[in-house]
Amino acid sequence: MKTSVFLYPWDVVGDPEAAGRVAGLGVRQVTLAAAYHSTRALTPRHPRHRVVTAEYAAVLYPPGEQRWRDRALRPHPAGSWAAAEDAHGAAADALRAAGLEVHTWVVLAHNSRLGAEHPHTSVVNAYGDRYPWAPCVAGPEVRRYLVDLAAEAAVRPGAAGTELESLGWYGLAHLHAHDKTAGVPLGDAAQYLMSLCFCPHCRDGYAARGADPGDLAAAVRRALDPVWAGRPEAARAAGPDGIAALLGAEFAALTLDWRLRTARSLQEQTVAAVRAVAPPGFQVLMHADPVPYHCGANAGVDPAHILRHTDGLVLPCTGGPRAREAVLGPLVPHRGPRTVLAANLTVVAGMGGSPAALAADGAHAAALGATELRLYHAGLASDADLAAVRDGLAALARTG
Repeated sequence: MKTSVFLYPWDVVGDPEAAGRVAGLGVRQVTLAAAYHSTRALTPRHPRHRVVTAEYAAVLYPPGEQRWRDRALRPHPAGSWAAAEDAHGAAADALRAAGLEVHTWVVLAHNSRLGAEHPHTSVVNAYGDRYPWAPCVAGPEVRRYLVDLAAEAAVRPGAAGTELESLGWYGLAHLHAHDKTAGVPLGDAAQYLMSLCFCPHCRDGYAARGADPGDLAAAVRRALDPVWAGRPEAARAAGPDGIAALLGAEFAALTLDWRLRTARSLQEQTVAAVRAVAPPGFQVLMHADPVPYHCGANAGVDPAHILRHTDGLVLPCTGGPRAREAVLGPLVPHRGPRTVLAANLTVVAGMGGSPAALAADGAHAAALGATELRLYHAGLASDADLAAVRDGLAALARTG
């Protein structure tokens, strides 16, 4: 199975041993961040630093001045943490020199700086709370920004393909500094209700489908009352039936229709924009979840729809056999002979991964229909984690 590891440019720039170390794991490809959200990351082996603080969402290359001139929404170049003006280009050159294929890693609808500087772009929940990390993908200005960012960040010089993350709705779930949102358990349906957007664009979308936006927002608040009261049956509600049980069948169907159609059209437009500027053979993958109403980095998709537009998907497969079955099962019937279904496995033990189980987990994913592996994340992993990855990939190679 073709295997790729995720890396940040700062894992490579300034470390002359990094590219060779990654190649020595037995992988053929690196998925290298080109546009990324704010983060604080360890660099356990870098000769110059141990912690990198990326203070805001940024592109890790010089953004095109002609493309973004006079645009209110535009990407910001990275600060000093990137270690080079074109950190992505410098890292990619080093990795290719070590014999590795490089694909870009592009984070789209997840950007706290965008929300801070342009509050009108953010998702607004039924209580009027704004989510600055989550651009509303129904807004025309946001959609134009995301499509153009994807086209620029995905097709970097020498890249053989791209992986598009957060290409859809982002909702409540978001790791935040000193997060204090776990006091009331929110199940699948409650997460959905707390992620519904009531910005002006979404209100217009609901109204066009025959719903009064104010009545709908009030219904969402009423539906969540038993969750805040701690009623376990409300907290456990899940799936379309659980959403309908809390919100009512008519409103549940209406909101699902609005969100699915909005996300699908954005995904179509973005993939088409990347293909329009990409060289022949350029691979376009999307980080995805086969439950269409799910939000976040792995945006919800309709499997039958998305596989007609992308070359495949990168899927969250950490969490044991049942988690892999739930993710891969709905997609296999819709794949074509060349469709990529890449199982993404966390291999950082400190982040809940199981690097020692890589051979078994990878073999199980392959048996379920995965065609490739993605390993998160070679730059964050300890030396012991990387040794386990190397051994696991060697074992997988021996078994075919």
